[in-house]
Amino acid sequence: MNPIQWLGLAVSAAFLLAAGGCKDKTPPARASAAPEVVVRTVELRAVPLHTELPGRTSATMVAEVRPQVGGIIRSRPFTEGSTVKAGQVLYEIDPAPLQAEVQRAEGALASARASVAATRATAERYKALLPQKAISQQEYDNAAAAYEQAQASVKVQQAALNTARINLQYAQVRAPIAGRTSRSAVTPGALVSAAQATPLLTISQLDPIYVDIAQSSAEMLALRKALAAGKLDSTPDSQRVSLLLEDGSHYPHEGRIQLTEVTVDPNSGSVTLRARFPNPEGLLLPGMFVRAVVNEGSTPQGILVPQSAVARDRRGNPVVRVVGEGDKLELRPVVTPRTAGTDWLVTEGLKAGDRVVVEGNRELAAGTQVKVVAPREPAAPGAGRPAAAASRAP
Repeated sequence: MNPIQWLGLAVSAAFLLAAGGCKDKTPPARASAAPEVVVRTVELRAVPLHTELPGRTSATMVAEVRPQVGGIIRSRPFTEGSTVKAGQVLYEIDPAPLQAEVQRAEGALASARASVAATRATAERYKALLPQKAISQQEYDNAAAAYEQAQASVKVQQAALNTARINLQYAQVRAPIAGRTSRSAVTPGALVSAAQATPLLTISQLDPIYVDIAQSSAEMLALRKALAAGKLDSTPDSQRVSLLLEDGSHYPHEGRIQLTEVTVDPNSGSVTLRARFPNPEGLLLPGMFVRAVVNEGSTPQGILVPQSAVARDRRGNPVVRVVGEGDKLELRPVVTPRTAGTDWLVTEGLKAGDRVVVEGNRELAAGTQVKVVAPREPAAPGAGRPAAAASRAP
């Protein structure tokens, strides 16, 4: 073997020895770490339950103002759309014809009273002459009857005078209730008649105001069954109602349920609940659509689970992941009939002390070994940003 071949063999041997030495120095592969999850321990506690239902506002009192006497509207001493008091003058009808009617009734009453005096004197004279046979019995009876008729005529004319005076008072059309006025249907100079079909205006009492809430009869039946079975506790606050306005904002005042209708609407299958709300600012107007949040009571031993922790199996049934013995994942089917705020209310499938996974890889299979860690704290505002340079004094 020549020197060149010996040199090639030496280089090859050195390379193999170097490769073997490097392989022996490679550290062994580390076992994969267990995936981390964040859990919430299940606790039993009283959970207040609310339901959100549609509703519409309506005035507590509504009065359609109509004239009770006819005539020409002389003035309208109020502002349309303003708030008026009970008894405030809204319209003034020309009183001249009504004053004349009062004067005529006064004259008729005076005439009737004068007739009473004349017929009484005649009846008294005839009564004195009757024992002397100076007049017949028939003449005396006629005189006595005339006197009684005159007395009755006085009562009739007195009633007519009272009616005329009442009609004169009706020349001032007054507000029957306090409230907010609508636009007026007439202006000064218009001719109106007694008890006409078209109202002059409408007055609505808006403080307080009603909210009519529609609840399905099925929901009402389920609520009553839950109360009867002891699954819900009725509290003094169970009649309280709050409102969400059309723009999604919260109405600042709470109301209370006043009544529940005793019949179900056959067209909608719902029952109407009427709630009463204070409305000092006049924010609520009749006919507004609102969402009423009704307090149904509280469940004494409720379990709440974040909505993000509940998944669905292939059949669409709700399931949660639970860290069981040995820190291994389990899939638990649960029953979630309703929400409570941002959580699900769980009635079956969990018990106190169970550790429900609220954060972690959702693709982990049942039986996977996991590591329970504390939830991450949110970063402080401005964290990770460079601090602003301090200003220097000149």
